[in-house]
Amino acid sequence: MTGTATREAILRGVMDRWKAAVDAHEPQEVASYFTEDAVFQGLHPYAVGPQGVAEYYDSQPLGLAADYRVLETRQLAEDVLLGYLGVDFSFTDRPTLEVTLSVVLRRVADQWLIAHYQVSKLD
Repeated sequence: MTGTATREAILRGVMDRWKAAVDAHEPQEVASYFTEDAVFQGLHPYAVGPQGVAEYYDSQPLGLAADYRVLETRQLAEDVLLGYLGVDFSFTDRPTLEVTLSVVLRRVADQWLIAHYQVSKLD
């Protein structure tokens, strides 16, 4: 098991790349951070795999930006990490959307990828 700082560094490494690709409106790049069998649940019906992730982010408006903060991390297994985050999605033409995001990262070969992505809008 790894310590809190190590878990958070792993999570931030993946989520920083995710954020950069979301902010740059690069849906294929966003999708490249997901496993082939990833379950993806944004605020629309879910998808499985990178193609569904790419389609979801391709449908998002230009100017969408994501700012996140790590709330919790847990080591579920040697190669599996849970992250719980607060995310603010900002837009050019409407108010910021505040959500919570749970991700499960899985180490595949020498890299960590998102195997599960679940957004919740708490009111």
